[in-house]
Amino acid sequence: MTKIVIIGAGSGFGGRLSVDIMSREALRDAQICLCDIHPGRLKKVTDYVQRTIDRYNLPTKVVASTDRREVLLGADFVITSIAVGGAAYAGYPAKEEIEIPRKYGVEQSVADTIGVGGIFRFLRTGPVQHQCFWDIEELCPDAYVLNHTNPMAMLTWLHSVDSSVRNVGLCHSVQGTTMQLAAMVDAPYDEVSYLVAGINHQAWVLELKHGRENLYPRLRQFAAEPQHIVGEEVRFEILKHFGYFVTESSHHNSEYLPYFRQTPELMARFGLRLREVPDTPRNVREWMKDTGVDDGDAPGGELRLSHEFTTGIMEALLTNIPYSFNGNVMNTGLITNLPDGCCVEVPCLANARGVHPCYVGGLPLQLAALNRSNIAVQELAVYAVLNRDREAAFHACALDPLTAAVLPLHRIRAMFDELWAIEEPLLKWFDPHHTGPLPEICAA
Repeated sequence: MTKIVIIGAGSGFGGRLSVDIMSREALRDAQICLCDIHPGRLKKVTDYVQRTIDRYNLPTKVVASTDRREVLLGADFVITSIAVGGAAYAGYPAKEEIEIPRKYGVEQSVADTIGVGGIFRFLRTGPVQHQCFWDIEELCPDAYVLNHTNPMAMLTWLHSVDSSVRNVGLCHSVQGTTMQLAAMVDAPYDEVSYLVAGINHQAWVLELKHGRENLYPRLRQFAAEPQHIVGEEVRFEILKHFGYFVTESSHHNSEYLPYFRQTPELMARFGLRLREVPDTPRNVREWMKDTGVDDGDAPGGELRLSHEFTTGIMEALLTNIPYSFNGNVMNTGLITNLPDGCCVEVPCLANARGVHPCYVGGLPLQLAALNRSNIAVQELAVYAVLNRDREAAFHACALDPLTAAVLPLHRIRAMFDELWAIEEPLLKWFDPHHTGPLPEICAA
């Protein structure tokens, strides 16, 4: 029986990926081990998964635990989707990671990738999730880890250089963006092919084809009508000036670059709103629908696959039937004009021999340059965690493209110090005298 552990099962991924597992015949007789430190959310997801099993009379077994070590022993796959210190996108510390930079004039959107908020999210998340990897090394060293936690690139980088565990970072922005583009140009998605490569949340649609037809001319024709780009003004502006469409949404992309959020006037021009972080998690975010977290007494999930890559990879590793996807992996000459040893998002092939990243070659120079501006931030943040180096964390913030476009260094320092003081209870990893446990993991 295949053993699959989901750490952070109370997140939006726990129920959805459990249904994905049960929707694939090769995985249907698996044991799904759901792990979360929040007993209430864990029970909701466990009950939802069990109702799905009962509804379809499946051989799947479900186990729940608040202790990851209790379920990791002998696992074949481990899925990680966690938050540290509080809910991923509500309350402390997510609220402070938006509002303190705002006080200094830095207007972020999501703050989970780079930027001051993304860096601090990594500083508090990386050491804690890395503890899971140490447990995996001990209890199930042959397991494959499929990570859904943000900031994806920094975490993949950390785990890959400081762990022996096989892992790949997974995001849904590639499939989400290509589906969106296919709809824009009125092409059937199942007949569209694409080549996407770069870094997580800033990967480039290098090719988009319907059969042999290049769909970029159709996309530019679509963009010529102003009403068509409402809600995606940032990405179409990037297309206009840099020549290629980028993954992730416009509000995400606006904070990775220095061009869109410097002033209220610029934000208004590109249809960008202020980010308001709620004090408590909203019941249902759009992407969390049909996850089991908030389904109450629903009879269980529908046995249909989502567009997440996760279970397709598992099936390929077990059956040797190849599966292609875009994954976050270390750059070993895959993208030749990005630094070796950084984390890149590239096409990959999975089979029984593992995950095989594909060679891409060089990106168009302007795209590689944009990626490198983000990679510099990621590199310093990873260095900070590996070496418990607070000053390197400051340097990461100082090199963030949006922050550097808005603030002088002394103001960046003041902002950094204020945020560090607020989050100090979650940053014990950086205290050389701290010997106790790190903060507990919360569901993402």
